[in-house]
Amino acid sequence: MAAAAPGALGALQACRARWVAAGCAPLGPGWRLSGPLTGPRLGSATWVRGWAPAAGRATLRRGYSSEVKTEDELRVRYLEEENRGIVVLGINRAHAKNSFSKNLVKTLSKAVDALKSDKKVRTVIVRSEVPGIFCAGADLKERARMNPSEVGPFVSKIRAVINEVANLPVPTIAAIDGLALGGGLELALACDIRVAASSAKMGLVETKLAIIPGGGGTQRLPRTIGTSLAKELIFSARVLDGQEAKAVGLISHVLEQNAEGDAAYRKALDLAREFLPQGPVAMRVAKLAINQGMEVDLITGLAIEEACYAQTIPTKDRLEGLLAFKEKRSPRYRGE
Repeated sequence: MAAAAPGALGALQACRARWVAAGCAPLGPGWRLSGPLTGPRLGSATWVRGWAPAAGRATLRRGYSSEVKTEDELRVRYLEEENRGIVVLGINRAHAKNSFSKNLVKTLSKAVDALKSDKKVRTVIVRSEVPGIFCAGADLKERARMNPSEVGPFVSKIRAVINEVANLPVPTIAAIDGLALGGGLELALACDIRVAASSAKMGLVETKLAIIPGGGGTQRLPRTIGTSLAKELIFSARVLDGQEAKAVGLISHVLEQNAEGDAAYRKALDLAREFLPQGPVAMRVAKLAINQGMEVDLITGLAIEEACYAQTIPTKDRLEGLLAFKEKRSPRYRGE
């Protein structure tokens, strides 16, 4: 095999460095490349506990969380005990079918901003606190009161917060126990994994309103189910139930809905618990390698994987994993 020309090799190395440097940004403050793609530099972790609950509203819900953090339209729960490391974002706008309002977008952005730099967060679940609804998209009543000049900037804010969810460095799971239309499905598409009840309804229905998906749907749906089928669903504004969504690859798991109306959330919790024992640094760089690699050709993708693997070599967690294997015990990872 002929050796690569120095210029071509240099270009590949430069490309590789740019991709990984850009990709490491979502891992949070303290991560950077030093020298020839060396390991992670971990800054001090900050345990952000969300917001103080409103008076009289710090209550448990279905026994999944030891405390509730509430800011009106979004509830942020940091689960405890055996579920420590799982954070649940619960949308709570029952009167408007959990649609995106200006306040909800602002609140969700604050929550995601806190999570992305919190090294103790291991998995994020996005769900609804309202039975039968995941998220109905944009708040059309609020939008009807906007001037035309306000619409574009507001849609950009929705797109930005959905992108922020997509760029979280830890695994994210959308638990769809009800209606997920327009921006609601776009929010779910930004998550790494989607699970849904068979009774859930999902679709990008914007063409019915003479607009197009504006929160990433035209890009993430074809990347998820393929270009031709994505076009068919967007052109027709078709709505799928859970079984149909599973058949086309839109979701990973479909469950029969239970009496409590939270079958998808329970499955999401099961998945999140499966993720908890794994090495935290490895989980973050695995997600980075997959996400960045899917946007480039295979050769560049393999270079990204190599650089991401290098991030795990100098970690204490890797040595702990080897020691635990030798001693035939469960590893005690610390994310460093």
